[in-house]
This record gives sequence, C-alpha cells and structure tokens, in this order.
Amino acid sequence: MNTGPGSGGVRPVDRTDPLPGWVQIELDLRRRMADGELTGRFPSEAELAAEYRVSRSTVRQAIRALRDAGLVEARQGAGTFVVDPARFEDGIGFSSLALTLRTLGVAESSVVRALERRPAGQVAGHLGLAATDDVVYVERLRMGDGEPLALDRSWLPAGRAAPLLESDLTSGPLYGALAERCGIRVTGGREHVRPSAATSSERELLRLHPDEVVLEVDRNVYAGTEPVEYRITRLRGDRYELIADWGVAGGTGVRAGAGRLRPAP
Repeated sequence: MNTGPGSGGVRPVDRTDPLPGWVQIELDLRRRMADGELTGRFPSEAELAAEYRVSRSTVRQAIRALRDAGLVEARQGAGTFVVDPARFEDGIGFSSLALTLRTLGVAESSVVRALERRPAGQVAGHLGLAATDDVVYVERLRMGDGEPLALDRSWLPAGRAAPLLESDLTSGPLYGALAERCGIRVTGGREHVRPSAATSSERELLRLHPDEVVLEVDRNVYAGTEPVEYRITRLRGDRYELIADWGVAGGTGVRAGAGRLRPAP
C-alpha cells in the first residue's frame, strides 16, 4: 500500500449523497486501487472506519463487495491484500453503469418511468415464481451528463424487494438500494448480450436514429442460489462496446478470459 490510512488522510462519506455509505466507500476504494494508491496489504476495517468516519460494519460491507468482485483477497493469517490489477478482469462479471460513470467523472442519474407492484406474468420463470405472484417492476432511463444511455427494465420478487417501492432510485445503483433497503446482497448471475432493433418508443427515449441498433442485455441475478432480479437493458449501440479478452492455455486450446461492457469513446 503506497498511501492510505497511515498517511493521516480523512475521507468522510457524503451524508447528503443518495448512495449508501458503503457504496461510496467501495467506489472510492476502487478508484484508489485503479490509481495505484492502494497496493499490497489492504487497510484493516479499523483503519478504514477511522479514515471514512463510519462504523466498522459499514466498512465491512464495502470490503465484502470488493472481495466478491475479486479485487481484494483474504490470506490466512496475513490479512487482506489488493489483487494484482492484471487479475482484475478474470471471469465475466456485472458492471454497474452508475459506478462506471462516476468513476469516469460523468454525472449519472435515472429517470424513473415506473416503480410499481404487479403480477410476475411472463417473467415468473426467471425468478422462480408463479405467474400470479407479485414482483416489483422498475423501469429507469439511465442518463450520463443529461444524455440517455440505456433503458433498464427490472423485475424483483415483491416478497423480498417491496421496500424498493419507497426508495429514491433517481441516482446510484439499484443493487445499492437493494442491499440498503431490503438486506439483499447480489452475489452473481448471468448475462446474455445481443444486438437488437429498437422499438419506436425506445428510439425516441434513447434519441436514436431510425437505423441505429441497441445492445440488449438479459440479466439473471442471484443472492446465493436465490433469484432476486431479472433485468432487460437496452443500451445505445453508439455509446457502448463489448470487450472480450481471451488467451491460450498451455498451447492446448483457447481459454475464455474476461468480457465486459464499457462506454465507447
């Protein structure tokens, strides 16, 4: 670790920010690791709690998120360490548009077009529900510096996600609100990305030309083995690109590496 708590810096969280404190800390720690400020041994819970002026339980949530993302690792009897940046992209994982934009210095926001309780209907199978069971439906137009970038449609089991109905989802990641309001921590899932033609209403919302396509991302999300969200995202094809890295293992064949969506230049 090049600099950090030992240097005497204080980084209190912004109490007026709609993002939960632990998400703010996770985002700042990600930035500090990307900048090379944090390397080697990772600060302890006590050090970070003092640095960010929060409880150790808040810090613990941020560290757990970093560990789940493969950015830090616990070593028996030695503490927690920052993972070599060359390993950050091992495996395919979810990206957070809100956190990505904030890292890039882009003002992110969402226009909440729908936040309601409704029957699961055709998405029931994705959530392990009956068609007549209720879900929380969230539809958000995702913005970057006031420009539409994506249209998110999310379905979550109402039995666990009902507190979201009282949440402010106009800024920040949905999973932050899901953890803060519902006690649900996302641990993984699966995405399917494909090009798709936009509907006329989607073209209007995303300000697309008639011949422009969107990238459609179907996402099934889990907390452990329990399905907690099914999401369909329509991303502007002129603003996003899909990056995939791969390599050859031992000269015997192709080994899949990392895949990720990122904003296009």
